[in-house]
Amino acid sequence: MSDNPKPNPAFQLGICMAGAVSAGAYTAGVMDYLLEALTTYEEKRGKDGFPSHKVEIPVMGGASAGGMTAIITAAALQQGITPITTPLSDPQEERPENILYHSWVDLTARDMFSKMLDNGDIGTDVVSALNCQFIDEVAQRAIRPAGTVKWQEMPAFFPGKLKLFTTLSNLEGFTYDIAFKSAEPSSFHPYYMQLHNDYACFELLRPGEQPTSDGWMPLNINSGENTRAAMDAAMATGAFPVGLRSRIVSRTENTANNNPLYDNKTLKAIKIDRDPYNSLNVDGGMINNEPFDKVRELLMDITDQREQDAYESYDTFKSTVLMIAPFPSTKPQAISLGDKLLHVVGLTLSAMISQMRAKASQIKDAMNPTCAGQYLIDPSRTIHKNTPEQKTIQGERAIACGALGGFSGFLNKEFRVHDYFLGRYNCQVFLQQYFTISAASLSINPIFKEGYAGVKDLSPFTAKDGGIQIIPVGNQPLAMPDINFSGGNKKWPEQSWDNIEQYSDALEQRIQKVIMNVTTYNPVAKFFLGIGTFILLRGMLAKAALKTVKQELTKWHLIKGAEPEAVKDPKTFPVVIFNSTVTGNFRYLDLTINGEPVPVTKTGISYQQHLDHPVLMVVYHFSGSPGDFIINYNCSKDGIIKSDKNNPPGIHGKIGPEGHHKFTLEIPLS
Repeated sequence: MSDNPKPNPAFQLGICMAGAVSAGAYTAGVMDYLLEALTTYEEKRGKDGFPSHKVEIPVMGGASAGGMTAIITAAALQQGITPITTPLSDPQEERPENILYHSWVDLTARDMFSKMLDNGDIGTDVVSALNCQFIDEVAQRAIRPAGTVKWQEMPAFFPGKLKLFTTLSNLEGFTYDIAFKSAEPSSFHPYYMQLHNDYACFELLRPGEQPTSDGWMPLNINSGENTRAAMDAAMATGAFPVGLRSRIVSRTENTANNNPLYDNKTLKAIKIDRDPYNSLNVDGGMINNEPFDKVRELLMDITDQREQDAYESYDTFKSTVLMIAPFPSTKPQAISLGDKLLHVVGLTLSAMISQMRAKASQIKDAMNPTCAGQYLIDPSRTIHKNTPEQKTIQGERAIACGALGGFSGFLNKEFRVHDYFLGRYNCQVFLQQYFTISAASLSINPIFKEGYAGVKDLSPFTAKDGGIQIIPVGNQPLAMPDINFSGGNKKWPEQSWDNIEQYSDALEQRIQKVIMNVTTYNPVAKFFLGIGTFILLRGMLAKAALKTVKQELTKWHLIKGAEPEAVKDPKTFPVVIFNSTVTGNFRYLDLTINGEPVPVTKTGISYQQHLDHPVLMVVYHFSGSPGDFIINYNCSKDGIIKSDKNNPPGIHGKIGPEGHHKFTLEIPLS
C-alpha cells in the first residue's frame, strides 16, 4: 500500500488519570508505554502492511497524582522523552532522560522519607504534617526546567490543541444564591450555597493556534506562558489534606468566569468579581478522584458525537475514555455498626468523600458491560507463575505503592521502580489483548474500516479473543522484567523491617516539632507541653505510626519473613437463619440480635446472615404496658437446627406492672 497515510478521521483517545499519591509511579509507567506505542505506530502508519487510521490524544485530565502526571506529560511533549524500556542493573540509579520516570520514581533523592521527616520546613508555622518541599523541586524541574533544553515539536498523535485539566478542591468555593420567596410581598430571601469542585484548565497549543475559549489557559513550556499556574495547579491537585501542603492557584477573573468544565447555568450563578482570582486548594481527588465524566464531555465536543448510543457502540464510536486507576474501586465491605466516636468519625469522612465523588449521570454507563466509550487500565500482576499456586493479584494489592493509602512509595525507591515497570507492562498487555474492536464492528465502523482497508494480513494485530487492535502495536512477547531488588526477589521489592524502622527517631522528632509549632501557646503551657511531648507523647505516636506501617507493609507482603494475618471472607461464614413469632398482650416490642436491631413486623421476625459467632444472642424488649407474651422461634446454622436448651420454643412470660420486660435467648452456634 502507499507510504502516505490516507486522510481519514482520527480516533480520539481521552486520558483520565485517577488519584494515586506515590502510586503516580504506576500511572507514569502506563503513560510512558502509551506514548512509546503511539510514536512507533505513527512512524509505521500506512506503511509496510500497517493500518492507516490515525489515533490522537486531544484530552488529558486527572486528579491528585493523576492531574500532576497529566501536566508533567504535557511538559515532556515539548522537551522530548526517551522510553524507559528496561530497568538498570542498579534500580536506584536515576533516569533523567525520561521526565515521567525522573519525576515519579527518582523524585529528588534515593531516601525520600528522610526528606519528608526533615524539620527544615517548620518555622513559626506548620503547613503540613510532612515536609513536602520536594514537590516544589520536582514541579520546577519538570515544568520550568533550567539550563539548555532541546525543545521538541509536539508529536503527530496530538492535535493542534491538547486540552489539559486537573481537579481542585477549592476550600473557599464559589458562592451562589438560590432565591426563596419570603413572607413580604414581592420579596425574595437569598439562600447562599457553595460549590467546591474546581478545575484548572490549560491548552497546549501548536504555533499559530489560539485557545478554544477564555476559560482555557494557553500553556507553553518553552516560552514559559502560564507555567507558574500549571505548576501550582499540579501541586494543588496533589495536596493530600493535612499530610501535604495546601496550594494557591492564581487565575484571571476572565479565566475563572469562563471555566469550560462548568455548564452555562453554573457559570452564571458563580460569577467572580475580583481580579486575579486566587483560590486555596487541597487534593482534587477529595471531591472528584476519577474525572472521566469531564473527559467524556470534552470528547463529545471534539467529535460532535453526543448521542450516548453512538459513542458507546463499537460500530459507530469515534472516541473513548481511557482511565488509568492505580486504586480501582472495589465493592465495599459491610461496615461495623458500632457507635464508638472515632469509628463513626472515620465512617462519616469516608461517606462524605464517597458521596462527593458519586456521578449519578454515569449509572447507565456502569450498567452496560459492553460500553465502547470507556476503558480501564489498572494494576495486575501474576505470582507463582507456572506453578500450581499461580494466581493473579488485581488492584491496589498489585502495586508496592498501594499500602498506607498510597504513601508507601515514599518509604523506598524500589517500590516506585516496581510500579513504574508494572504500569508499562500492564499497558502493553492492554493495548495488545484488550483495547480492540471485533472483526464484525471493524467492517462497519468508518474509521477502522478505512484504516484497515489495505491490510491483507490481520494476524499481527489480532488479539487472542479475535479482536483487532485499535492502536496497532503487534503481538510481540510480553513479560514483566526482572529487577535487581535489594531483597533478592526479582519480582517483588521486599524489604527488611530494619530499613523502615530506621526512621523511628526522625519520626519522633517530626511529631514533636509539629505539636510544638502547630499553634501559639503561652510560655507555661509550651514548657509543660514540651516536656510531655519529649518524654511521652512523641514516642507513643511514633510507635503507633510504625505499628500501622508494619501492619500495612506486611499485608502487602513487602516485609521479608513477615506473614499477614489471614483475612476471612464473610461470605464463607456459616448461614444462620432465625425466625420468630410473638403473641400476647403487650404494646411495643423491639428486638436485637447480637446487639444489632432487627425489624419486628406483623408476620413476625426474620433474620438471615453469614455469621462467625459462637452464640446467637436474641433479646426481646417489651414496653408500654403490663401484659403477657408467648415466643416461638426456630434457628438453624447451615441447615442444622439450633436452640437455647434452657428456653425451647413456646416460651410464656409476663410483663410486670412497670410495663417493661427484657427476655434473652442464648443459642449456641458452635
